[in-house]
Amino acid sequence: MTECLFCKIAQGALPAHVLHQDDHVMAFLDLHPIREGHALVIPRAHHVWFEDMPADLAARVTHCAQGIARAMKALYPVDRVSMFFTGIHVPHAHAHVVPMHHVHDVTSTAYLADGAEGFSVPPRLEDGRMAQVAADLARAMRP
Repeated sequence: MTECLFCKIAQGALPAHVLHQDDHVMAFLDLHPIREGHALVIPRAHHVWFEDMPADLAARVTHCAQGIARAMKALYPVDRVSMFFTGIHVPHAHAHVVPMHHVHDVTSTAYLADGAEGFSVPPRLEDGRMAQVAADLARAMRP
C-alpha cells in the first residue's frame, strides 16, 4: 500500500519514535497521545481491520503490547495500561497502548453520566436480551 501512512512508517520511508521492531510487528509512539507514552503497535503487513489479521499475527501484536504495558508500569505511576484497536484515522490495523493515569483516559460517553470525575455504570441489559445477544453472536462466530 503505497499511500498507507503506517506502511510507509513500517518501510522506513517516514520517521517514527520506534519502541520495537521485528519482521512482523512494529511499535512506535503516537504523534497525538492520550497520555505521554501512548504507543501504537502495527503489523508490518497491511491489514485494514484487526479482525482480518491472521491469528498468529494478532497474537504477535498483543505480545508486543504486553511488553510495552509492563514497561509503562515500571516507568509511570499507573496500575493499569489499556490496549485497544480502533483504526479510525489510519486504515491499517493498529493497537493503541496507553498508560492510564485517570479512569477516563480511554472511555466512552456511556461512562460519563456523572461527569468527568465520576464513573457511571451504563444501564444493564435485561437478562433475556443478554441471552439473545450472546446466542446471536455465538451463532455468527460459527464457520
